[in-house]
Amino acid sequence: MKKILITGADGFTGRYLANELQRAGYEVHGTVHKPLADGVASVAKLHVADLSDAARLTAVVQEVQPQQVVHLAAIAFVAHGDVDALYRTNVVGTRNLLEALVQGKAPIEKVLLASSANVYGNSVGGVLDESTPAAPANDYAVSKLAMEYVARLYAERLPMVLVRPFNYTGVGQSESFLIPKIVNHVRRRAPLIELGNLEVARDFSDVRTVVQCYCRLLQADAAMVLGQTFNVSSGRAWTLNEVLSMVRKISGHPFEVRVNPAFVRQNEVKLLLGSNAELESAIGALPPIALADTLRWMLEASV
Repeated sequence: MKKILITGADGFTGRYLANELQRAGYEVHGTVHKPLADGVASVAKLHVADLSDAARLTAVVQEVQPQQVVHLAAIAFVAHGDVDALYRTNVVGTRNLLEALVQGKAPIEKVLLASSANVYGNSVGGVLDESTPAAPANDYAVSKLAMEYVARLYAERLPMVLVRPFNYTGVGQSESFLIPKIVNHVRRRAPLIELGNLEVARDFSDVRTVVQCYCRLLQADAAMVLGQTFNVSSGRAWTLNEVLSMVRKISGHPFEVRVNPAFVRQNEVKLLLGSNAELESAIGALPPIALADTLRWMLEASV
């Protein structure tokens, strides 16, 4: 049974990944900020460790001796108010982890680092592949691109794979994100919701598909994936109006939508869509989950 360590195992993605990896036969370990009473604790052995504590991270690596690592722990909300914490966590915290993996002398076979498609920014529209120049447009995106550069410093010492996920969603995601905001609005049967530009089109995946991608990358032939960067995307874009229409149809709730000028970004690119050709060439095609099915799952979930 292969040992794997997930940072941020109690986060939105971490909980789904822990379950996916357990089903795949891994011995799952995870780092968390504080002990948990439920959730991921039932499928993973948890270790309390903060990314800011390099010594503690090294101790966890020495104890677990993982063969594989998935680095998910990060501040993931673009509009997070504490910029200092954003950079400390996403950049310095990642360096602390990578250094701990080196100093912990674990038998590391593969490290999967989660960056973000936000690194591409909003200056170039259309279909974006991994060769699209980075043009980060906010501190979160800058922190993720900086994290990628930090990882390069360890490229000769650690076998790494980098992923840039586009938007994805599912049950349990924070209402700070767009689709959960819409879903939670409808679940409350509220009559009105305020949003930004309704005609922009974005790529949306299901979190269950995303963690399957991560699992396949971990299990893929090292020669196919190590040292590579992969977009994780659905290959399909939906306008916000289309998403709203699906939600109305599934829920039967005829809510009103009002465009709030404060939510409209200046010079916003109309279409941002990720190419998943490189990913599929490495791990094969995954059965897609239709966005309507994801929305129905979220609307009908018992939360």
